[in-house]
Amino acid sequence: MNTPTPSSGLAGLPPGVGVGLKREHCQALLADPSPVDFVEVHAENFMSEGGPNLALLDRIAETWPLSIHGVALSLGGEAPLDREHLLRLRRMVDRAQPATFSEHLAWSSHDGVYFNDLLPVAYDTATLIRVIDHIDQLQGYLGRTILLENPSTYVELDTSTWHEAEFLSEIARKTGCGLLLDLNNLYISSHNHGWSIDDWFDRVPLDRIGEIHLAGHERVEDDAGDALLIDSHGDPVSAAVLDLLAQVTTLAGPLPVLIERDNNVPPLADLLQEVGSVRTLQAALTSFEVA
Repeated sequence: MNTPTPSSGLAGLPPGVGVGLKREHCQALLADPSPVDFVEVHAENFMSEGGPNLALLDRIAETWPLSIHGVALSLGGEAPLDREHLLRLRRMVDRAQPATFSEHLAWSSHDGVYFNDLLPVAYDTATLIRVIDHIDQLQGYLGRTILLENPSTYVELDTSTWHEAEFLSEIARKTGCGLLLDLNNLYISSHNHGWSIDDWFDRVPLDRIGEIHLAGHERVEDDAGDALLIDSHGDPVSAAVLDLLAQVTTLAGPLPVLIERDNNVPPLADLLQEVGSVRTLQAALTSFEVA
């Protein structure tokens, strides 16, 4: 592979509020882009060789600062990164020139079989070394610094020997990558496992955060009758997650914030109402800091 030298730093999206761009909202937002500051698309939805799909990507990239979010690289998997997937990804990234590219701390393929899910990794040293190696390869191949997203988890693996926040911090330190802080994922994992979000914040380099994700979740009961939170992306952002946004904004300053809604996609007007609420929250916090 021809591997360019990755660019350094986290220069990317400016502070503001964006949305994960859905097909049903696309034309209306392209007609009037002003309600959002940036948009995000999933990489795998635009890996075609040509045609209207790439023409749409060109229009999107010309209209807003763009965040591209990968969901299938399997950075935590045991297998080497898929060379054909990397090639298609680089072609698309080179074409669109997004402000940021991000992926998940997860695995999704094994022995050539792809699972349509983001599966948890063990927080152990062997996995740490493997993820660092995969991110080094990815950043070298794309020629850019990526953002790595914290997962939502429902089980804690017995083989884990690292705290999640320290695991992410060590990856960022060794690879130079940034972090995509998904506050819904953080809230879900802390609730499901009973650990402290304040402690998590104390253990991560907040200056490595390049983007924040917000989303909705649902509450179910597990087999023991205990409440379990599920990362559904099918509900409005909860008040508890918005409280976390206020907390991290106070700690780290204003950052680009994306609202994800992949299921039960609402009318655009409802989604933009959420965008407005987040903007109001950010403005109030910024005004308070200035004062």
